[in-house]
Amino acid sequence: MADRRSVSEFPRPRIMDDRRSLPIALLRAREAVMAYFRPHHRKGGITEQQWRVIRVLHLDGEMDAARLAQRSYLLAPSLSRILKDLEASGHLRRRPDDGDSRRSLLSLSPKGTAMVTGVAPFLDRIHRDIAGRFGRERVDQLLALLDELERALAAPAKAEKRQGRERRR
Repeated sequence: MADRRSVSEFPRPRIMDDRRSLPIALLRAREAVMAYFRPHHRKGGITEQQWRVIRVLHLDGEMDAARLAQRSYLLAPSLSRILKDLEASGHLRRRPDDGDSRRSLLSLSPKGTAMVTGVAPFLDRIHRDIAGRFGRERVDQLLALLDELERALAAPAKAEKRQGRERRR
């Protein structure tokens, strides 16, 4: 027979206050920063995720979809849809890999490159505005701390993967 006690009768689990939760604080900070960039994405007729793809291809050049997903922090199913849209809009080129016909290589088209060239001054202004409000030195410190946090949290995960592979041998 089902337990008919009300939810209020069960002990309430203790969780961290969301004002002190690192994941929530990072999300709040991301939203505050993105509020500066979103209007420019909208003006350009692209999404935040599309911009991440365009930016990575501009910075790193031609690459396959797996590497692009990793570099743009997008899941493969989302990237697939984004690539289709960017290709249809003429921002992206796809060509077969000479060494592996199953693989495609992706790069910016001239239209994609022109977009980056056109928006770069606006993005630079946004970065300067944020640095002016928060402080250039503090932005640099924050970026360094976030990089350290990422490396510190990635190290145990890499070690666990390596140990798992060794156990399977």
